[in-house]
Amino acid sequence: MNKSYLKLHLAVLLSGFTGIFGKLISLNEGLLVWYRTFFSAIILFFLIKLTRTLAQINIREKLNIVKIGVFITIHWVFFYASIKYSNISIGVVCYCLTSFFTAIFEPLLNKNKLVFSQLIFSIITLFGISLIFHFDSSYQTGILLGCISSAFAALYTIFNERLVKTYDSKIINYYQMIGGTICLGILMPLYLIYFPAKSLIPSGSDFFYLILLSLFCTVGLYVLFAEALKKIPAFTTNLTFNLEPIYAIILAFLFFNEGKEMSTSFYLGLFFVMISVILQTIISLRKKK
Repeated sequence: MNKSYLKLHLAVLLSGFTGIFGKLISLNEGLLVWYRTFFSAIILFFLIKLTRTLAQINIREKLNIVKIGVFITIHWVFFYASIKYSNISIGVVCYCLTSFFTAIFEPLLNKNKLVFSQLIFSIITLFGISLIFHFDSSYQTGILLGCISSAFAALYTIFNERLVKTYDSKIINYYQMIGGTICLGILMPLYLIYFPAKSLIPSGSDFFYLILLSLFCTVGLYVLFAEALKKIPAFTTNLTFNLEPIYAIILAFLFFNEGKEMSTSFYLGLFFVMISVILQTIISLRKKK
């Protein structure tokens, strides 16, 4: 269990850099995500070959994994759109709604009872985040896109929790990245009509950032994420990922000078986010015992 929480927090740390890459890469959100899934699928292919990971699964099982991969692809498109229409802070703050959506969707999809303690923890987290960042009316589009993004992130986690109990995490992510590449590739011509791009081919710097994003913040992150889900519930996992905005806002301040000064409200908000994560972790550990 301790190793699972270590993997989870390492994944959260890596996720803090995803928004940074979204800001650094000049491609629009659709192309950015397509290249991300494409490069990640290639990296995972060679990783599976090197580790000699065996996968005796039929076509139906592969398609099931691919379908769930579409959720994470849609999440990424809306997440990066939120960042590009506003800023990094808006995108990652809205991501905190994932635990709220998980608390609502999980009982409906898994036919479990609604756990009010989960809603309370989500509210505490959101209260903490609201202290860290004060929403601006000029960012309404970015906020809306960020909310949609978090809903798909919650769906992905819930469905992925079922997969990790049966399949190897590298196999899961490999087929999910293939699914994302194919589905987004089919929709890309229509997408580019409504959201035209200056260039379809990444520049030298974009290519470099895309490789780093795919290798560390996709393959590394989601393999760790899937491994953690084997031992840790989906809600606890998503709640722990609420630490991502803390890392991302700090990185955005350091690299992009977004003007988010570390005021008293920042540390107070950080306190509430940390408290919600720690309390949920303690409760989950006690339940396991």
